[in-house]
Amino acid sequence: MIYLIMFIFLLFVILSCLSFYFFRLAILRGKTPFIVGDVNLKKDPSLKKLIEADQTWWDNQPFSCWSLTSRDGLNLHAYYLPAKNQTNKTVVLAHGYACDAQIMKEFARLYHEEFNFNILVPDARGHGRSEGMFIGFGWKERIDYLDWLAMIIKNCGAGSDILLHGVSMGAATVMMVSGEQLPEQVIAIIADCGYTSVKEQLAYQLKRLYRLPAFPLIYTTSFVSKWLAGYSFNEASPLKQVKKATIPIMFIHGDQDAFVPTEMVHRLYQACSAEKRLVIIEGAGHGLANRVNPAKYKEELLGFLMRYGI
Repeated sequence: MIYLIMFIFLLFVILSCLSFYFFRLAILRGKTPFIVGDVNLKKDPSLKKLIEADQTWWDNQPFSCWSLTSRDGLNLHAYYLPAKNQTNKTVVLAHGYACDAQIMKEFARLYHEEFNFNILVPDARGHGRSEGMFIGFGWKERIDYLDWLAMIIKNCGAGSDILLHGVSMGAATVMMVSGEQLPEQVIAIIADCGYTSVKEQLAYQLKRLYRLPAFPLIYTTSFVSKWLAGYSFNEASPLKQVKKATIPIMFIHGDQDAFVPTEMVHRLYQACSAEKRLVIIEGAGHGLANRVNPAKYKEELLGFLMRYGI
């Protein structure tokens, strides 16, 4: 009997240590070694000149800095760029995991130069110049984005037409926002390569990178996350949120995405209760749909925006 108790205690200690380790790895702000060197996230070397051109464009724009205090007391930062010609259209761009606002430079340039939008690009909590020890995977951020929307309406006027466009974790963020009560100024959402839930995405990565099953580690790590970061992996679910959506959503995904598997977008599309469109970009890996086929990406965006009068 004593050996059984010792075995159970040892198992508990090991599982607890692993849970805190994976929480630190995935949720705690800082370096994310599990995605460094991931071949599924590497950019094609042929895209280097395009990326450099977008960075040069970004560096030469007269961005102003917006800030707000989140409902849990964090100082959050965003970049704002008015359109070249006065307009009531504003796009809010949501970046991905372990990045910052500048990673959205290709989309900021597209909306500013081609579509004449005002641009707001927040640094998500726990990223860039925003405060926060923990990454919310879109769940905590959805509330922050409601406050950014309120700030746009206050600063740009009640006649604003607002579009949300997110990539990867940013796509998850805007999908989670879709399930909240939104101001009437928010017209539509673009969700590019987002995941179905934090639970499913981390379980997928656990198996892909470490050859470990979801049970019991995802569940115990989720408990740690709820305790320390204030949310569980199961509740942080774009799949659940899009079921409550009331504004149009365009889902975009590359058919070669091995980081957020393409099958997830089909379930998100099916679950969405609002008007919707699904666009699959052939040959595109994770977050590369616009880079791989910019003509189709722009065509789909334009068609979607025109359909809903943005």
